Parts: sequence; structure tokens; C-alpha cells
Amino acid sequence: MADVLFPTSVIGSLPRPQFVKDLIADDCLIQGDEYRRLMGDAIRAAVALQETAGLDVITDGEWWRKSYIGVIAELAHGFQLGRNPADGRPWTVVVDKLSPKQPGFIAQEIRFLKRLTERKLKATVPAPALLGERMWDPVKSAKAYPKREDFVRDCVPIIRREVELLRDEGVSIVQVDDPHLCLFVDPRVRSQYEDAERASDFAVDMDNQVVDGIKGVKLAVHLCRRAGARARGEADHRGGYDPILSQLSRLKVDHITMEFTSPGAGDMSVFKRLPEHVEIGLGCVSCQPGQIDSAGTIVERVETALKHIAPERITLNPDCGFAPGSAAEVSLDEVYTKLKNEVAAAERLREKYSN
Repeated sequence: MADVLFPTSVIGSLPRPQFVKDLIADDCLIQGDEYRRLMGDAIRAAVALQETAGLDVITDGEWWRKSYIGVIAELAHGFQLGRNPADGRPWTVVVDKLSPKQPGFIAQEIRFLKRLTERKLKATVPAPALLGERMWDPVKSAKAYPKREDFVRDCVPIIRREVELLRDEGVSIVQVDDPHLCLFVDPRVRSQYEDAERASDFAVDMDNQVVDGIKGVKLAVHLCRRAGARARGEADHRGGYDPILSQLSRLKVDHITMEFTSPGAGDMSVFKRLPEHVEIGLGCVSCQPGQIDSAGTIVERVETALKHIAPERITLNPDCGFAPGSAAEVSLDEVYTKLKNEVAAAERLREKYSN
């Protein structure tokens, strides 16, 4: 991912300060050029935070987006935006056949970001099967897409085009966020599917169709047990990666991020059974609010991984994104401390393992 050993990165999102939440709120009266000016200033601060912490790979915190998956509604027509009646959260549901809307919406994020920093840049896109799980409703979506899988397939060309435009914009890494695939490590989740193996294979096939054959950019898949969701008191999905190792081995990407700070994440020996060309984004920094790992703790986690994988294949990153939904309260100062410790750990590791 970088020219140094143990490059450092975030997964994608950063906590949104309250003023950023206010800017992206549906009832915000600030629009147009004034909105773009203020949000641009906010993102300058997000970049400054990451650069001051010392990160090698920078994102914009995903602050331009109302939702990390809801961004699909900016890329395609066919969605209805509302509120989930169960919990009142924003809910984007497919109600009509998809058609291109604003190709390049995510690429615009990178166009702005590369004006702010000389460091490597990462952009994130949602996985097709994840969109199917979150945005297809058996009642509301039935007229356009009687089957969830058909909606997922129609998401592929929309997302693939965005990956191509991101590559053309000069981004260093494009990451497909696929927490849905990683949930198949949990026996409880697998039991909810008539054929869990088929469902997880389908998720991988869709990810591969998004990225297959795209050259000139590093391609990654982010796996997540919804570590960030623990900030909202939601389910903590457990289980080693063994149940999805065959699927992970089929991903046509250069880089896979995997969580390893949470209990029940399994043994890092799974790295030995992944293709040797694949880099690992090692989840070695907890994103649980209130839990700050020392540089020494992070070093210990990385050195456990080094028993099974070469130093050149490891990137340091948190388990997950730092912004687990609009309702969660996460301290930006706390995140800054965590990132500084991540960088300090990388510096210790480089000193020890560089030839």
C-alpha cells in the first residue's frame, strides 16, 4: 500500500462533529456554494487531524455523505428516502429500476481531497450485496425487483463505473466495504439463511464483478463484524474467519482488511491460508469508544500477525470506521489519540523489522 513497512491508515469514516451533522441534516438551511465552502473547511480539518497524527493514507472521513451506503442514491435513480419505522433512522429503499444519476459523485470527493494533501488517498464504495441487505424491502421494492438478488446485480455496473472514475481521478486505493460478507463468520447469522454458503458466494461474485479487470489502482475489500455498531449497543458478531476463507480466497483484490481487536475474532493463522499476493489491513486498533490501545498493545497485535504473514503484507488500521451512524457519539479527540498510537506503533515496528 505504501513505500514503507507497516503503512498506517483509517478504514474510511471519521466521527462527525456536531456542526458537520448539522450541515448534512435534512432540515439544514445552508445549501449550494455556502454548504460546499463550509463542508470543505470541515474536511480540511479532518485531513489536518490525520496528517498531524502521522497517517500514511488519508480519507476525507466520508463527511460529504449522509450515509456510507446511502451514497448509492446519489449515484443512481430508483430510491425512496425516508425513515425506518422501527427505529427512526434514515432509510433508503429501492422502489424503481436503477438508472445512472450522478456518475462521479464519489470521485468528486477525491478531486477535492487531492487538493489538500500529498499523501496517498483512499476512497470507499459500498458492496452490492450489502446494499441488497439494507435497501431491498419485500413490499416496497417488489414492483421493481421481486427478488433481492436482481437488485444487487443492477447495483454492480453503477458501483463499477464509480470505481473506474475514482481510478481516473488518481486515487491510490479503492475499498469495497462489505460488512455483510463478514457476518457469515457468525453461526447465528448463517442459521438465518437457507443456504449460507450460496449467499456468501453470491456476495463475493458481486464484489468481483465490481473490480475485475480494473487496473491502475489498488483494490481492497473491507470486512467488518460491525465493530462500530458496538458504539450503538448492537449485536457483536463473533466467530473466526474459517467459515468464509474459501470466499476470501476468491476475491479479486489486492488487499483485505480484517478485524482482530474484538473478542472472538479467531486466530491469525488464517493468514497462511489466504493467497500470498494479498495484503492484509490488520485491524489492530480498537474503535470501541472509551478504549484507547497503547502503542505497545498495537505492536503486540501486529507481532502476533507476523508469526503468520510477512511484514511487507501488513497495513495497520483500526478494526472499522470511526463513525458508526449519525446517532452515535464518538470523540474526535479520542480518535486522534488512537491514530497517534497507531503511528507510534508503526514507527517501532519499522525500526525493528526494517533491514
